Amino acid sequence: MSAVGVGILIGASAWFAFFGPVSRESRPGVFAVPEQKEGVDVVQKLQKEGYIRNAAAFRLILWVFARDKEIASGGYRLDQSMNALAVMKKVTGEPQLVWVTTLGCVRKEQIGEMIAPKLGWNEDQLASWNALYTEDKPEWAEGVYFPDTYLLPKDESVEAVARRFIDNFNVKLSPLLGEFVSQNIKWTTGLKIASLIQREAAGPEDMNMISGIIWNRLNTGTKLQIDATMQYTKGKKPDGSWWGGVDLVEKRRDSPYNTYLRKGLPPTPICSPGFDAIQAVLEPMETDCLFYLHDRNRQIHCAATYAGQLKNIRTYLR
Repeated sequence: MSAVGVGILIGASAWFAFFGPVSRESRPGVFAVPEQKEGVDVVQKLQKEGYIRNAAAFRLILWVFARDKEIASGGYRLDQSMNALAVMKKVTGEPQLVWVTTLGCVRKEQIGEMIAPKLGWNEDQLASWNALYTEDKPEWAEGVYFPDTYLLPKDESVEAVARRFIDNFNVKLSPLLGEFVSQNIKWTTGLKIASLIQREAAGPEDMNMISGIIWNRLNTGTKLQIDATMQYTKGKKPDGSWWGGVDLVEKRRDSPYNTYLRKGLPPTPICSPGFDAIQAVLEPMETDCLFYLHDRNRQIHCAATYAGQLKNIRTYLR
């Protein structure tokens, strides 16, 4: 049955009451279908957000015109001036925005690999993402792509997508800015330390201890000797994975990120840390330790001296 046939069958006034637009004026917006939509009544959500007049009537036209289609997770650009049929065609088509979730502390190239296939990027666009801000705004080149769940438009420029990550980072960082100022820590310095904390920690429970040890090393002029900084330099492994092991040869190779050869912090963060790691920078555990390791159960053990570290190695790793 055609839309005209349905309209004749139920009458013009009833058609408008059930299937007409919610508003006579254009009121555009994005309708988001959750990434995990189990238990979510999408049609009721459409009515609640003001895109359709009647949920039962909308279910009817879905059954008549789109019974073999589903409303996929993602975002749809809708307008309250659209009638129910127009809304139906939109939400049973391809979403214009897609969900992307980044977890842990990953580097910008890894995020690019996650989002490129979802946004339909070609190789040039991915290369543009990887090179973004490396020359003009190096403080945005790494570390500010906050791990979170994003609803990303498929038709935005590479830079516009990056700004969504950075804007979210700014929002998440804002509650801590006053404390960074009061402790006289530059946010760029804090972000470098936070990236090391998150790459080194087995979980949030380790972060304050590792923060205290990193600060102890920085304050005493002791080399950080953190493998993760050299993993960052090595980049992608031949098997396509990231963050591989670091051998003795790598520890002897000079690089601005080689914290075995150079004192101080690396020139940039090595990944984009989460809130817990950033907060841990400001709340280091008071400790005499300069060394730490994780045993085979990922339990952390620290020592104030190298002799103590060697003892921990014998006790927990051999």
